[in-house]
Amino acid sequence: MELIKQPTSRFRKRVDITNEELIIAEQYRTIGTNIQFIIEGEKSTILITSPGRGEGKSVTTANIALSIAQQGEEVLLIDANFRNPSLHKTFNVPNIHGFTDVLAGKITFKEAVVSSQVEGIHILTSGTFPLNLSTQKVKQLLESIKQSYNMVLIDSRPILEANDTKILANICDGVVLVVRQDDTSMENAFESKKILEYAQAKMIGVVLNEKR
Repeated sequence: MELIKQPTSRFRKRVDITNEELIIAEQYRTIGTNIQFIIEGEKSTILITSPGRGEGKSVTTANIALSIAQQGEEVLLIDANFRNPSLHKTFNVPNIHGFTDVLAGKITFKEAVVSSQVEGIHILTSGTFPLNLSTQKVKQLLESIKQSYNMVLIDSRPILEANDTKILANICDGVVLVVRQDDTSMENAFESKKILEYAQAKMIGVVLNEKR
C-alpha cells in the first residue's frame, strides 16, 4: 500500500465552493497531486471510503475533486452513499435521477449527470432509491464513463457498514481510506484495511482528518 503523504486536513461539515482559498488549500492540492502521481496520469476510478460515519469522507472527496479541477482537469463525482447522500447538497445540484437510476436502466448516464457550479466538475448523484449493486453492471458503467474524464471519484458508504462498498472497492482502480483523529479506532482502521485486502482492492492511500 502506498501512503499519500500530506498534512492532516481539518474536518469541515461542508465545503464552501465559492471560497477560493479553500478550493486551492495546500493539503488538498497535495492529496490530489499525489493521487495523480500514483495513477500515473491514467484515466482512473478512485473510491473514497472510511471505516464508519462522521469521519470526513464526503468532504474529503469534494475537496480532492475541487483541487484537481483547479488544475484544469475534468472530474466526475459519483455519490454511491445511497443511505446518506450528501454531494448534491455540497454542490447545490438536484438529486432527482442519479447512480441507482442509471444502473436500474431507468435513465441514461448522459441524462443523469449534471454540471456543478465549479468548472471541470460533473456530478452523478446517488439517485432516489437504494439499490443492491450488481458487479457486472457497475463495472460496465464505470468503464464506459471514465474515458470522458481525467478522474472519477466515488464517495461510498463506510466500508464496515456496507457490502456495496466492497464491490466498488474491487472494481475501482484505487481506494483511499479516510480516518479521523481520535475518533477512528485502531481496531476499525485495521479491520477496514483487512476487508479492502479481502476485496482485492488497490489501496493507494490514507487521509487523516484532524479533529477540531
